[in-house]
Amino acid sequence: MASLLIRGGRIIDPASNLDATGDVLVVDGRIAAIETDSTSTPADGDVIEAEGCIVCPGLLDIHVHFRDPHQGQLHEETIESGSAAAVAGGFTTVACMPNTIPALDAPRWIQYVNDSGREADLARVHAIGCGTIGRRGRERAPIGELVDAGAVGISDDGDGIEDDAMMRSVLEAVQEHDSCFMQHCQVPSMTRGAVMNAGPLATRLGLVGWPVEAEEAMIERDLKINASIGARYHAQHVSSGGSVDLLRAARATGQPATGEASPHHLLLTDAACDGYDTSAKMNPPLRTESDIARLKEGIADGTITVLATDHAPHPAQSKATDFTSASFGIVGLECALALYRRALIDDGVLDWPTMLTMMTTHPAALVGLDSTGAGRLAVGGPADITVIDPDLQWQINPDTFRSRGHNCPFAGWPARGRAIATIVGGRLRYHLQGMESRLADSLLQG
Repeated sequence: MASLLIRGGRIIDPASNLDATGDVLVVDGRIAAIETDSTSTPADGDVIEAEGCIVCPGLLDIHVHFRDPHQGQLHEETIESGSAAAVAGGFTTVACMPNTIPALDAPRWIQYVNDSGREADLARVHAIGCGTIGRRGRERAPIGELVDAGAVGISDDGDGIEDDAMMRSVLEAVQEHDSCFMQHCQVPSMTRGAVMNAGPLATRLGLVGWPVEAEEAMIERDLKINASIGARYHAQHVSSGGSVDLLRAARATGQPATGEASPHHLLLTDAACDGYDTSAKMNPPLRTESDIARLKEGIADGTITVLATDHAPHPAQSKATDFTSASFGIVGLECALALYRRALIDDGVLDWPTMLTMMTTHPAALVGLDSTGAGRLAVGGPADITVIDPDLQWQINPDTFRSRGHNCPFAGWPARGRAIATIVGGRLRYHLQGMESRLADSLLQG
């Protein structure tokens, strides 16, 4: 009987409103006890000393790109390298987007991603299935079959579904099969050639601007269609303050509409693109200080319920080119926790329990993984646990990332807060170098 005692940490479990100092005992991969009285739990096996640390449910990121299946893309990321990045960031569960080659539009590709995640044996890896065949927006994918094969959500991420009738059909199928639809909110006809936020800087740089209306118009259209359907609708990587207003209004009517925010849209503006800095080229683009303020208002009032990285690795050469030709995207799994702390806790928007809710309980519920015990600490439940030193100071260095992608505009930033241990199914899957004194020798040897 394998046991692990995580001793003396601040246990935060948003699902049960627990926030107390105590011990978590893990036996044979499941949580055997959570003790918050003044008496330490006897240690019969391995120990992690968690004094001064937060002990919380394993973090979930429901929006990552691991580029696998990978015809022509293997150099960017693999499920194994992406999973290594996930656990290094404190994430025990991730959901992979379907804009792969081939797209995840058939049950065998859903099974491939899920099976590959199990073979990597690091984080728990789940697939998001396509809404339309090939993500082309013309023919609906077999959504019921994808869900039955293990897809935890449906999306054409990388492209929005522009046709109204197709969007209705997809939402109806998502509702019928009790899944969620995760929309990439971008009207293609409004963003042809666009590479950064529409505004004075884009004009000065001579770059094609990307208007906020391209995001807002799709969200507004989707919410009108979904009002009579009631599918779980999720707006990905929200960048515009107007999008927050639309989601807030829909939620006020009882529509199950949610949104997500990413670190870069909370910390950077389009000014980061000045000098044609391709590391700041994002989809959707970085916006303005006003948009950041309104995103934070939406987070504070519960309109935006999920924090997700949109981890999107690219080879160096795809960023080392002119701005128009450069790839969109950023890697974020290994520095997201510290960046969220900076944007939300240090800025007084949220406290630790509320922020962790947006990284555990809420994303687990959105994609239906709460039924497996993900996103919570519960006796008898799976021992997916993250141990965080909330005050650990470090510097972001993409060259040390486990991800194959190093495309990160936060290189060199001072950071505070980091996962020091990531436990999946009761097994230590990551520990931060320099924290060995907190860990039993047998854990390090294992």
